[in-house]
Amino acid sequence: MDGPVRPKLASLSDFQFGAVATETIEDALLHLAQQNDQAVQEAAGRMGSFRETRIVEFVFLLCEQWCLEKSVSYQAVEILERFMVKQAENICRQATIQLRNKTEPQNWRALKEQLFNKFILRLMSCVQLASKLSFHYKIISNITVLNFLQALGYLHTKEELLESELDVLKSLNFQINLPTPLAYVEMLLEVLGYNGCLVPATQLHATCLNLLDLVYLLHEPVYESLLRASIENSTPSQLQGEKFVSVKEDFMLLAVGIIAASAFIQNHECWSQVVGHLQSITGIALESIVAFSYAILTHSVGANTPGRQQPVPPHLAARALRSAASSNT
Repeated sequence: MDGPVRPKLASLSDFQFGAVATETIEDALLHLAQQNDQAVQEAAGRMGSFRETRIVEFVFLLCEQWCLEKSVSYQAVEILERFMVKQAENICRQATIQLRNKTEPQNWRALKEQLFNKFILRLMSCVQLASKLSFHYKIISNITVLNFLQALGYLHTKEELLESELDVLKSLNFQINLPTPLAYVEMLLEVLGYNGCLVPATQLHATCLNLLDLVYLLHEPVYESLLRASIENSTPSQLQGEKFVSVKEDFMLLAVGIIAASAFIQNHECWSQVVGHLQSITGIALESIVAFSYAILTHSVGANTPGRQQPVPPHLAARALRSAASSNT
């Protein structure tokens, strides 16, 4: 992974809250909420997921090696997720058209091999695009990417690299500058600071980053446990899983769950106050916040979770999520 020497990342302690006017924060929070509502609605019926542990870990380690900001790693995963889902949907759409027209079916094995052979190249394009969206002075150069690919045994030209990047952009209609869960977390922490939260925002921020990494790395297990709790059944049906896709794309819900879990780890005595503030800010039901923070904590610290500290048990807390999933279908 040889590349140019880059500046060392800023310390988490350098992250400042409380430096933005309240009017600006209100407008930004409203804009994020609107984007989140749209993303949740568009997620209904989406096919598949590519936020697998090995893929996410690869992206995280690559961004860390190249000294990219944390936001870049999340952005790269989200761009890759949307691009690969789009590719899968296009293949299924083509198959449907061919069946309807009774035309010669394509060689699906060849298409699968083509996607597989180009996956690392597409992944690198997503990281490059995410770096361009973040900080222009930390853009990953084509030479760096080509050297990295060569070290892995993939021989590509600069033209192929540029074509791959353009393919990703065209497939997503050049709409890649979408907010990540980190943007929601940091915005809500900003609001919590103005609302007089007992746990300092800077103190919560570092823990939030660690838990957000955890949720990305354990995406399927975390959401599977949340789904099982929401339906009060250990074996969800395929239909129930498909209905739950919109919940997986709800970044505002993920953000409040991350912050609530972080608050419990930092100072469980102030946990109820933090959850109350999050409910007031976002309008998300207390039961949903409890359920999500419980799912996150059981995959991190394991014991002494909010479900055992508060009067709202997890299986009851998840009912709001079940209602939300049903309403989005």
